[in-house]
Amino acid sequence: MQVDPRGPRFAALVTTVVLVAVLVTGSWALLAAQAVVFAIATFLGLRYAPYGLVFKVLVRPRLAPPGELEDAAPPRFAQGVGLVFALVGTAGYATGTTWLGIGATALALAAAFLNAVFGFCLGCEMYLLIRRFTAKKDRSERKVPA
Repeated sequence: MQVDPRGPRFAALVTTVVLVAVLVTGSWALLAAQAVVFAIATFLGLRYAPYGLVFKVLVRPRLAPPGELEDAAPPRFAQGVGLVFALVGTAGYATGTTWLGIGATALALAAAFLNAVFGFCLGCEMYLLIRRFTAKKDRSERKVPA
């Protein structure tokens, strides 16, 4: 599946705002809601992600067509990484381990901010590195010694 790259950046912008609100309020419920958003994008796909739907209905019709589309797999993987951090942060806040909640939320915020402001998707880059590493490993395992 191909996606308009502006959609994940829009989602990162909304995520940035939500995660700042979590850090300001310390609300584990708000972070849990963000975890649900990440889970939907990860397990059902970007086309069902709540922020993606907002982008599709309200933002994209007002923009020129995208110059190019990108593979949905890297941003979907990035949503999974965000899910892990949101779950850890939620657990931290909910159990009173506030430092864990703050730390996990801050790391997720840093990644979302990089994508929203600079278009640098940290989770996407992780995905591509993992793919390169596993592809090299597969090629080396297929070589038959002489």
